[in-house]
Amino acid sequence: MSRFFRNVARLAAPLVAVGALGALGALGTLGTLGTLGTFAVGCGGREVVRGSQEPSIDNAAMSTGLDKEDIQRMLHENLNHLRSAPIMNQWRTQNPQATVAIFPFANTTSEHIDSQLDAILSETESWLIESQVVKLISRERQNAMIAEVEGGRSGVFNQASVPKYGRQLGVKYYVTGKVQAADERSEDARRVQYFMFMQVIEVETSAIVWQHKAYVTKMVR
Repeated sequence: MSRFFRNVARLAAPLVAVGALGALGALGTLGTLGTLGTFAVGCGGREVVRGSQEPSIDNAAMSTGLDKEDIQRMLHENLNHLRSAPIMNQWRTQNPQATVAIFPFANTTSEHIDSQLDAILSETESWLIESQVVKLISRERQNAMIAEVEGGRSGVFNQASVPKYGRQLGVKYYVTGKVQAADERSEDARRVQYFMFMQVIEVETSAIVWQHKAYVTKMVR
């Protein structure tokens, strides 16, 4: 071997060694990651998916059950009707502004929608605040007052005590409602209609000064 080739071989040897170590390191890293991945799957952990990763996650379930989309549709129909109702026009011209409270909706269906009904109270509250035509009593104050009216035992809202709550709060009107269902069955199909009644009631007279019923129909066959 010539002197030139001996020098080249001597200089290249460390580089070959470093390359080999790098390759082994990379393989080791991949092996470690593979082991961790296998461990995660092997542990049986559930995959958490965000709505941004899976847009269809917010789609309504295909069943006769009352879902978020149904409730939102009925709520918005009711609020749109209230927007042009005579009581709303009266509130727009009233000075000082009418005081209004919002009380929970009664659920007479077999659907477990209490948390969704709480959510629509907040949405209705925001809608009325944005309208700027009434003075709205905060729901936190309502909760304290409900506990007081109910004797401080549990502070659980009692639908039958709503007029008393209104008087205690000193409001002139309150907004409330209820959700009902009608179930029809045939040999090969089941149809369920859900109704959302929304009302504005005058505290002093208990007169219903506005009411609207929105509904959705669902069927499986």
